[in-house]
Amino acid sequence: MSEWLQWLLDAAAVLVLLPVSVLAVEVLAGVTRSASGAAPAGERVPLAILMPAHNEASGIAAVLRALVPQLINSDRLLVVADNCTDDTAAIARAAGAEVIERQNATLRGKGYALDAGIRHLTAKPPAVVIIVDADCLVAGGTIDLLSRRCGSSRRPIQALYLMRNLDGAPVKMRIAEFAWTLKNWVRANGLLHLGLPCQLAGTGMAFPWSAIASADLATGHIVEDLKLGLDLARAGTPALFCPEARVTSYFPASADGARGQRTRWEHGHLGVILSDAPKLIAQALVRFDADLMGLALDLCVPPLALLTLLVAALWIASALVFGFWRAQFALDLMTLEVALLGFSVLASWAKFGRNIISLKSLAFAVVYAISKIPLYAKFLLARQLHWVRAKRDSD
Repeated sequence: MSEWLQWLLDAAAVLVLLPVSVLAVEVLAGVTRSASGAAPAGERVPLAILMPAHNEASGIAAVLRALVPQLINSDRLLVVADNCTDDTAAIARAAGAEVIERQNATLRGKGYALDAGIRHLTAKPPAVVIIVDADCLVAGGTIDLLSRRCGSSRRPIQALYLMRNLDGAPVKMRIAEFAWTLKNWVRANGLLHLGLPCQLAGTGMAFPWSAIASADLATGHIVEDLKLGLDLARAGTPALFCPEARVTSYFPASADGARGQRTRWEHGHLGVILSDAPKLIAQALVRFDADLMGLALDLCVPPLALLTLLVAALWIASALVFGFWRAQFALDLMTLEVALLGFSVLASWAKFGRNIISLKSLAFAVVYAISKIPLYAKFLLARQLHWVRAKRDSD
């Protein structure tokens, strides 16, 4: 019995070493290199901004006010009012957007809205399509930057997408904001400086028309952005990170909204890890494709809270096994993984997280991770499989 237990623990320690090592390498590259700030190559190409919107009447006007000044005469701004029961469409039209309205009680979700928008644009296709969510503020200069970089590279471009908290947010929400920053900024910046592509983040995404027009968008996939990025990478056009371009949105302040948002993101991510990561690694090996391998390894890193739980649990288990049977390998390996994970978190905080959360408050991250055990248990017992819009505070 003890030999089987030691073997299983050794195997688990080796398995978890992969995501921990990938995370550490990405963070090391991300915190030691900064964005170049170089001017984008290429000319401003004709573009269309595609904005899917479902019951966004409370906030879409502010989003469009920040966006419209960045457009030139040849640009188009298309809002897809998808299954709306409020004044989203009327508000968007009043702000100067072209609007199409879609109603389908069965085929619901962001993917279907995007597909409707692309089909609408087919009559007069732009060179570049930029997808922006209806709850995201687009920083000045972002549209021009995305257009130029997408047009010159002929590859999808992902802007830096950050989520913020309102003032006075509790510690657990500030921890969530820091984890988001680590994933979307630190790790993506590391991939950029390693010469590797990044995952798509769902908003602030620019696509060459040829890539987005042929993509399979009409799905109710729970994490349609992640799936789209992997599909495009398989087709030979993986996304590039552009940290100088920036879009921002806010976490829901309500407990229901935050819980629903986390469940969709994390269940979707874990589902894609299980279904796609092994196939991606195999495809990358067969093709000798470094870009695809980089994306596959990045995909293997689970949400930070879950990775923290796994590392902590395996370290405790390996310490107990060592105490009873003096099995050294797993304990040594897990101690290394604790050090690598600790480095990843502390280095990211020192460079990117000081304005988000204090080091004292960050110490509660383990407690926060423990509080998410029911979410991960739900993934095993009753996984969320379909896209559901997160509940807004205004709802």
